[in-house]
Amino acid sequence: MADQYAQPREDKRPTEIPTIRWEEPPEGPVLVLLDQTRLPAEEVELVCTDAPALVEAIRSLAVRGAPVLGIAGAYGVALAAARGFDVEEAALALEEARPTAVNLSVGVRKARSAHRTALAGTGDPVAAASAALAAARALHQEDAEASARMGAHGLALLDELLPGGGHRILTHCNTGALVSGGEGTALAVALAAHRAGQLRRLWVDETRPLLQGARLTAYEAARHGMAYTLLTDNAAGSLFAAGEVDAVLIGADRIAADGSVANKVGSYPLAVLARYHHVPFIVVAPLTTVDPETPDGAAIEIEQRPGFEVTEITAPQVSVTGVGGGIPVAPLGAQAYNPAFDVTPPELVTAIVTEEGAVSPVTTEALAELCARSRQVTIS
Repeated sequence: MADQYAQPREDKRPTEIPTIRWEEPPEGPVLVLLDQTRLPAEEVELVCTDAPALVEAIRSLAVRGAPVLGIAGAYGVALAAARGFDVEEAALALEEARPTAVNLSVGVRKARSAHRTALAGTGDPVAAASAALAAARALHQEDAEASARMGAHGLALLDELLPGGGHRILTHCNTGALVSGGEGTALAVALAAHRAGQLRRLWVDETRPLLQGARLTAYEAARHGMAYTLLTDNAAGSLFAAGEVDAVLIGADRIAADGSVANKVGSYPLAVLARYHHVPFIVVAPLTTVDPETPDGAAIEIEQRPGFEVTEITAPQVSVTGVGGGIPVAPLGAQAYNPAFDVTPPELVTAIVTEEGAVSPVTTEALAELCARSRQVTIS
């Protein structure tokens, strides 16, 4: 049976958020996650001792966000190998845990490939497990470095598009340290602007139905001392109409070969609003999020979440009576449409910012060229 348990998080400096880490206590290796479903009410760590526990943590959104899902997937393979479980079975289960975020399968495949190669070469399961763990740790470090570069490239683009500073940035969902091995994607750009004294206001969409903006982005912004204001998703239009938004910054869970962007549901309406109001709409994501095998937005599989996430609201430490463990906000039996993501076509995207630079305008050719150039740099 999957073994997953919670423990209080050790004290950290105010801006440190240990989203994911590998530990090796005497009883065997474990993967430790900051349980994002408990934020911001309490900081609790979830300890996974096998791949099924990690799969459940991914599906329940205890760990979420495209880049960190890749890291978690890689560590999950390493965990299965180190614990002596079936690595191929674990890898398959991890890949299928959430279908839209391509980073998850990228991370799983990297660690699985390292494990297969080492096992074929040495025949030693211990050496193969070490190889899988090394691959996971390398991916973790690479993502942290990519995050820093995305922050710098994104700030440079903002300064180019919006000379004079004083940026008022609207963001959706959560794209900070909670989704990354570093400081995040889109929120890393906003944080870079904040540190440079160029962030006038961070507008934070609450992000219904699971409130990743209200619970997680506001939590991170407060820890960094950023000037932020929370708003309901359907209030964004009034902000644009009032001229209060200078740029929209979002992350991505999968970017198709043509530049179509799958991100948390609610992103596409922001892109439409931004285009109408002549506001830059910028996507910030590592190159691992670009999937050349997915030709366009129509080919992206969109995860459908349970209806109770819409018909109920979960509030920690409050008595609940709903089917999904939340407070009912709709009549019993009400059906709900609950896609986890929507897709923004490339013509509505001003730029895609990656660790290797920005693509603008967003075209199939420009994206392919950036990916090819990145592979050349990596190889050399």
